[in-house]
Amino acid sequence: MSQRIVFKELIVFESDDFIAINKPPFIPSLHERFDKGGTSIIEMAKNHNPDLMLCHRLDRETSGVMLIAKNPEAYRMMSLQFENRQVKKEYHAIVAASVLIENLEVNLSLYTDSKRRVQISRKEGKPSLTIINTLKQYKHFTILACQPVTGRLHQIRIHCASQNLPLVADELYGGKQVFLSNIKRKVNISETQAEKPMIARFALHAYKINFTDREGKNIEVIAPYAKDFEVFVKLLEKYDA
Repeated sequence: MSQRIVFKELIVFESDDFIAINKPPFIPSLHERFDKGGTSIIEMAKNHNPDLMLCHRLDRETSGVMLIAKNPEAYRMMSLQFENRQVKKEYHAIVAASVLIENLEVNLSLYTDSKRRVQISRKEGKPSLTIINTLKQYKHFTILACQPVTGRLHQIRIHCASQNLPLVADELYGGKQVFLSNIKRKVNISETQAEKPMIARFALHAYKINFTDREGKNIEVIAPYAKDFEVFVKLLEKYDA
């Protein structure tokens, strides 16, 4: 998959100081040791321009907007904005429940151990806050708009799961794969092949980011849904509305 991806075609915003890309799913932000022969966003960025620096990361399976600095001054400024929680991000997540949520604040401390396993821990965890709203409600599913005030590893995934709303296909935190036959009465399934899930990764997309550039201008960048996420939503619109 990654061999067919051209970094330049991922760019959704560019200025003198920053590039924003729409990251595809299944590509890690940084190079992973176990992924022999695979690529990463940082590798693709450096091949495009050796001076580029990632301002933040997304999980391997998460798609959506990523901000990249073009120079050390822009990187330092953005690091301060992230540290001071001045960068606003919105993620769209799909859960296998029909729920109406309005400005739910999930404030649960998260702890990451040496093996990058994350858990809720009041004693050892760092403060972590996510604001969750229903974006679109279906019969059996809901698209949630999640705004992470802090930026902990797996924060949205764990905070949603803590509300008994694990993300679709996020098996690490209790989510399950879902199939078209769950919402459509007649689905043509081959006797020799198992039915494929409606999405083959946990359903999370980094939809929007807001930040201030070096001239003091507010910048908002939106990343359209990745193809697999878009297809999933279209199936919900057609069969679960």
